[in-house]
Amino acid sequence: MIRLGLWIAIGVLALDQASKWWLLNSVMTGPEAFLPLTSFLSLVRVWNEGISFGILGGEGAPSPLLLVFFSFSAAFLLMIWLGRTHRPWICWGVGLIVGGALGNAVDRLRYGAVFDFLDFHAFGVHWPAFNLADAAISVGVGLIVIDALLERRELPK
Repeated sequence: MIRLGLWIAIGVLALDQASKWWLLNSVMTGPEAFLPLTSFLSLVRVWNEGISFGILGGEGAPSPLLLVFFSFSAAFLLMIWLGRTHRPWICWGVGLIVGGALGNAVDRLRYGAVFDFLDFHAFGVHWPAFNLADAAISVGVGLIVIDALLERRELPK
């Protein structure tokens, strides 16, 4: 299972970094920071210095290196868990989370902030901008929660 989880993490990291590179170097090269695609989806150029959804961002944002350290530490601990499990949903979930965490950590090392670009909005609701790494982390957490809910536990006798 650890091999599958590692491949998932590597795939997420590669797709995340490739999408960001392509957008920054081919699509959003000028001063524009907003490109509408549909009535509910736009591409934006947002630099997130905080954590999820921009929390702790702005002037009082933590050091990018502190957040990178946290990301690598979390990835390391999750990889230990991955090495001890044989549950497929946990394997997929951990692989997605590790790949996403490392993708955002690479951004912090390169740019000092995370590049977010997907901007969904519909029916008066506007979701904060995010990227593929963020999506992978969210899906990974969801898979782990589903696994926990579906896990059969034996009652003590």
